[in-house]
Amino acid sequence: NTATYIYTNVSGCDSVVTLDLTINNSNGSTDTHFACDTYTWLDGVTYTASNNTATYIYTNVSGCDSVVTLDLTITSSSSGTDVVEACDIFTWIDGNTYISSNNTATHTLTNALGCDSVVTLDLTINNSNGSTDTQVACDTYTWLDGNVYTTSNNTATYIYTNASGCDSVVTLDLTINNSNGSTDTQVACDTY
Repeated sequence: NTATYIYTNVSGCDSVVTLDLTINNSNGSTDTHFACDTYTWLDGVTYTASNNTATYIYTNVSGCDSVVTLDLTITSSSSGTDVVEACDIFTWIDGNTYISSNNTATHTLTNALGCDSVVTLDLTINNSNGSTDTQVACDTYTWLDGNVYTTSNNTATYIYTNASGCDSVVTLDLTINNSNGSTDTQVACDTY
């Protein structure tokens, strides 16, 4: 506000002009963001990859340009499939207990980059089975468990693995019939 300029006015006299100048400054800034997969910035553009060159110009409070530069880091979500084979029942990471095969259940975790990690369950439920082995024997019976039974039994069980890889429980239903003996006393002369 001290600069002056002298010129001659229309009357031929000096005319002094004093400058009263206010300089308003433009400014710039960086807008830093971290996002998963996509990010829509103030310029209205949806970014799917990291970007540090995009700029946006607006008018600041002083009426000057203000340039904002985007510093965007895009990280990716991830996904995977959890392939499981179980017998009869299975409790998964989602806390649900499944009794039948399922390939649609999903559960969302956070990956190492801080983004969603969607896991899809691919579950095959194989079933255990049971059967009764009915046997009738005289005096003794050796069963598939290796035991020799001399009395009737309907509580013994034997577990083996079925074709699906699950337990198969066989229950013995054994009836032991006893042989018997007697003495036939005869007295004969010459022949009998």
